[in-house]
Amino acid sequence: MRILLDTHILLWALDSPHRLPASVRDDLADPANDVLFSSASIWEIAIKAAQGRHDFKARPALTWRGAIEAGFEELPVRSTDAIAVLDLPVLHKDPFDRLLLAQAIVCPAWLYTADRQLESYPGPVHYIQL
Repeated sequence: MRILLDTHILLWALDSPHRLPASVRDDLADPANDVLFSSASIWEIAIKAAQGRHDFKARPALTWRGAIEAGFEELPVRSTDAIAVLDLPVLHKDPFDRLLLAQAIVCPAWLYTADRQLESYPGPVHYIQL
């Protein structure tokens, strides 16, 4: 199975895995699964870090390095992913989440997310209740 982590799940998987349900930790540790993270997530982290938010401590380079060291595979944003956003209904306004969903559809992979709004979309969304 291919699993694409949304930005929050990526950060929790790297920094606070205890926040994830045991079943998700098992999925991420299963060598039969390909665990992916999007370059869009690193971009999102860079934007939030640059805003200097006191409640946001993640750094893009450290997150990228941690994901690679954890054995996760980087999924680059391709033109086909961006084009696929056009076909998504506008149920969610966050452009990063919409792009991640489009990547999951094109890839294909299950998008693991804690964002309930993404659960409304048809497609490969695995909502994780925390």
